[in-house]
Amino acid sequence: MLLKYFYDPLLAQASYLVGCVETGEALIIDPAREILPYLQAARENNLRITHAAETHIHADFVSGLRELLAATDAKLYLSAMGGDDWQYEFADSSTVLLKDGDVWTVGNIRVEAIHTPGHTPEHLIYQITDTKNADQPMGLFTGDCLFVGNVGRPDLLEEVAGVAHSAELGAVAQFRNVQRLKTMPDYLQVWPGHGAGSACGKGLGAVPTSTLGYEKLFNPAFQFTDEAAFVQWLLTDQPEAPRYFAHMKILNKKGAPLVSEIPEPVHIHNRAALDKIVQMFLVFDTGTTEQFAARHIPGTVNVPANSDRFNTHVGLYVDYDLPTYLICENNDLPKVMMWLRAIGIDDIPGYFTPEVVADYDGMIRTTNPAQAATLVHTGKAQLFDVRSPEEYTESHIPNAQHLPMGSIFKQLDKLPRDKQIIIHCGSGLRSQVVTSMLQRIGFTNVRNLSGGIDAWQKAGLATESNT
Repeated sequence: MLLKYFYDPLLAQASYLVGCVETGEALIIDPAREILPYLQAARENNLRITHAAETHIHADFVSGLRELLAATDAKLYLSAMGGDDWQYEFADSSTVLLKDGDVWTVGNIRVEAIHTPGHTPEHLIYQITDTKNADQPMGLFTGDCLFVGNVGRPDLLEEVAGVAHSAELGAVAQFRNVQRLKTMPDYLQVWPGHGAGSACGKGLGAVPTSTLGYEKLFNPAFQFTDEAAFVQWLLTDQPEAPRYFAHMKILNKKGAPLVSEIPEPVHIHNRAALDKIVQMFLVFDTGTTEQFAARHIPGTVNVPANSDRFNTHVGLYVDYDLPTYLICENNDLPKVMMWLRAIGIDDIPGYFTPEVVADYDGMIRTTNPAQAATLVHTGKAQLFDVRSPEEYTESHIPNAQHLPMGSIFKQLDKLPRDKQIIIHCGSGLRSQVVTSMLQRIGFTNVRNLSGGIDAWQKAGLATESNT
């Protein structure tokens, strides 16, 4: 058996190739939309991609199932669990729909579907046995049910898909999943669907794999014996769910269009056109925070291409019902387009290159920690922390109001108009994204805290913790 691991650090998303070397067949589990890495890995190892499967309908990235179907002879294996509302609409007569306990083979590799509702109603874990060498299973592809160091959140359906009262029911189901996993052998390897930084769970480990025995010992989810206590723990301090998750659920259920069918953006040179476009549509400037702070087009939103969460930050604010435009270096455009398409931002009619900014005088006003402390102390400013709940709980600036960056539009009433607004994050990047968005919607009294809470602490200023 051959196992290949693929990881998208921007989305903290893992996918896998499982190959039978003897027969030359391969299975892809939870494929991303960009399928070239799977095709290359299969070719390099003399394998044919004959099967593709998903653990569940994803909310955080566009599935690559339809791309694989178009590029290979792969047969799809999808969940039939969860009820009528959780079925794949693009499944056809050649798709194998799986129920709890169903088994199929990929060459000499035995795959068993285990229904594990909780994160989503249709969720499956896949148990793998290399029958050529063993009569017992080797490991589990746990998707978003079990991560290294935690379990998947159950509240996304309620938070982003509007399914009332699903969070607690999902948490109860996750408790039962954990009890089931406790009965399984300790030696089983755990291959999860996400790593540290994913919004699909809290406190995810940065180690890509684990064993079930290790998780039983050290994963906090396995330490609970009381269902109610587990539910309360699981639903507390989950990371903010990006707005784009709701769109992903619908898109992946219906089936995303093929990338080959999406028009490429046109390079627009007309500056007058840009002035009109920025009034009507979101224009994301992918230049560095330094470049944007010094000079930008008023109304554009800065999400630097060198951000380690580029597509997630764009996904917090994008409107899928309207076109999106970019200011982007030609050399960066291919990767930026790939990142945007990874979360289904396909309607990008055009882009501008950075020279269009040269004649504009938009600036981001910044404040260093000492200045910010004085302004806040004298009542001339209010500080807002746009980091995650987990980060805020661990350490925050006294009297800073917590306003996660994706919640801005829901809580604009908290932002004062009669004093300075100072936005901060960890290092200054996320806060600049937020500052530029607030400027776009009309706030003129907003500043970015240079260097974020990192610079605040280096300056010897006080922080506090809720732990």
